[in-house]
Amino acid sequence: MNYMPGTASLIQDIDKKHLVLLRDGRTLIGFLRSIDQFANLVLHQTVERIHVGKKYGDIPRGIFVVRGENVVLLGEIDLEKESDTLLQQVSIEEILEEQRVELQAKQESEKLKVQALKERGLAVPRADTLDEY
Repeated sequence: MNYMPGTASLIQDIDKKHLVLLRDGRTLIGFLRSIDQFANLVLHQTVERIHVGKKYGDIPRGIFVVRGENVVLLGEIDLEKESDTLLQQVSIEEILEEQRVELQAKQESEKLKVQALKERGLAVPRADTLDEY
């Protein structure tokens, strides 16, 4: 097997199904159709997969262009093992509602944590003032 440097090594993965984890936390699943020297990706028949607990839902997104700097992880999906999962697939509406409830619970927990720290005289920087990059 010949070694190819950089993104050229992904040429053999064209037209295979891949999972892409993005920097903002989203998970995309689709067929890799194109890649360039900057690791920009073109995915076809893409779905955005949302996980909440032991449930997941897929939102169809179609053709998706991903800028290379936003890719955290790229991995080929084994089609034979794809259906062997302990997770339960639910409708788009149900998973979005579950995600909303989970986010509200996280925000409430964060408020309680900040309040407890304030009572002890400690200050916590707000998340919106922190640099994400």
